Amino acid sequence: MKKMMIMAMMMVMTIAANAMSYTKVRNEALFLSDKMAYELNLTDAQYDAVYEINLDYLMSINGRNDVYGTWWDRRNTDLQYVLTAWQYNKYVAQSYFYRPLSWETGTRTLHIYKHYTNHTHFYKAHPTVYVTYKGGNNRKTARYYADRKVAKPAPHHNVSKPAPAPKHHASKPAPAPTPKSSTPAKAKTNSKTHANKHIAQNMGKSSNGMMRR
Repeated sequence: MKKMMIMAMMMVMTIAANAMSYTKVRNEALFLSDKMAYELNLTDAQYDAVYEINLDYLMSINGRNDVYGTWWDRRNTDLQYVLTAWQYNKYVAQSYFYRPLSWETGTRTLHIYKHYTNHTHFYKAHPTVYVTYKGGNNRKTARYYADRKVAKPAPHHNVSKPAPAPKHHASKPAPAPTPKSSTPAKAKTNSKTHANKHIAQNMGKSSNGMMRR
């Protein structure tokens, strides 16, 4: 009888420990997913899926080798189906999203808590699956989220770079037009007048010579 009571107490303690563990993991998944929804501008459908994926990953970690092993690869694969290209690139660029855990002194540390120090602040309401989803999608077919076709935001168009301004090549300024001098024209006029006078004088001399004869 005493042995049965001890076993019953151990079962109760195990259930309580598992319940506390699940509660902690669920809170971690919620906090991480909320910040991803905020920074990546997730739709409500994406937010639900991201929460499921994060919960599955965090529930699957039982030791150091799990942190960046098979379950981490599966998380990234699932997120590629759920996120748009620009969302996924931004996710990868943020280490507290892409590599959310580290294993230190026999326990894991969630890095998002170091980046967002107010652990009671949330940007969004809880995902609709927060109460009902208990995990397990990462043990289904690898194309589970691809086939689910989660609603995504409109494609993010990168702003194209403006066309470069035309290059202005340095060139020598055109030479200033040489002003027309009035002096040559005047000289030309004087020469013409002098020639006319010379002709007139010669004609006058010829006439006088004829008259003398």
